[in-house]
Amino acid sequence: MTPVEIRNKNIINETVKALKSRHFDAYAVDTKEEALSLALSLIPKEDVVSFGGSASVDSVGLKEALYARGQKFIDRSAAKSPEDAERLQREALLCDTYLMSANAIGADGTIVNIDGNGNRVAALCYGPKQVIIIAGANKITHDVKSAIERAKYYAAPVNAARFDIGTPCKEKGLCNVCKCPDCICAQILITRLCRRAGRIKVILTKESLGF
Repeated sequence: MTPVEIRNKNIINETVKALKSRHFDAYAVDTKEEALSLALSLIPKEDVVSFGGSASVDSVGLKEALYARGQKFIDRSAAKSPEDAERLQREALLCDTYLMSANAIGADGTIVNIDGNGNRVAALCYGPKQVIIIAGANKITHDVKSAIERAKYYAAPVNAARFDIGTPCKEKGLCNVCKCPDCICAQILITRLCRRAGRIKVILTKESLGF
């Protein structure tokens, strides 16, 4: 085991303990293949599933596996117009299982997400019967303060570039606390406790996933 693998194993085990103390269902796995298998086992075949934009969820192949087994989806990428996409995003708030990642997770068990439209953080807060978060060891920081810093100063500029959004952080690589119309940091959500207990499930893999 490499020094990085030892670090990731230890920090994930500590973070899982912290998440459980805050009433999240939390799991540690070694690989993205194990993350995929575990996520599939947590989603009943009769569930209606939706998701927020997530490179981590995409990288484990979860959506493809669910489509292959005939899962019913609310999929905004199938929208025929911006109005249709907004309708589907609203419907997603009442789905059975919502899939997403996190911009950062503190080793103290707090989860931090930054959002533009707010549909992803809205689903995390309330609506879907369960939320499944898939995240790699690269998302774990020391505490909630460092989690916010990671979300703002790393994840936001990378995601602005990924979606080709013309924000100052995309151009400079740093958060400028902008007020531009396309700002992807309109909402900053700190989830410090899972209420109802177990509604939010967090799968942490020792591999790096997403941004």
